[in-house]
Amino acid sequence: QVQLVESGGGLVQPGGSLRLSCVASENIFSIYGMGWYRQGPGKEREVVATIAREGTASVEDSVKGRFSISRDNAKNTMYLQMNNLKPEDTAVYYCNAAKWDAIIWGQGTQVTVSS
Repeated sequence: QVQLVESGGGLVQPGGSLRLSCVASENIFSIYGMGWYRQGPGKEREVVATIAREGTASVEDSVKGRFSISRDNAKNTMYLQMNNLKPEDTAVYYCNAAKWDAIIWGQGTQVTVSS
């Protein structure tokens, strides 16, 4: 069973930056599409950014220009670089791996943006 482990969350002031990491227990990037999702207080889980098996990256409009997604195939690690963070970015951020017959979630990492 593939496992995903997120890290890098924490408390940051508005305007600050964080880089989240998602380490996969196996080399899955050529098989699974990968993504970052978040769930804010009282909100539904929403997609933040995705990266397809072939490497095409996409970022949601709400974070475009501030967040970027990338991966390091050799390290089985996906990243979410978050810049110019805003209080509304406060959420639990989840790593996701998906293919036609399986969806895998990490345990989540808390990001809190507050002064």
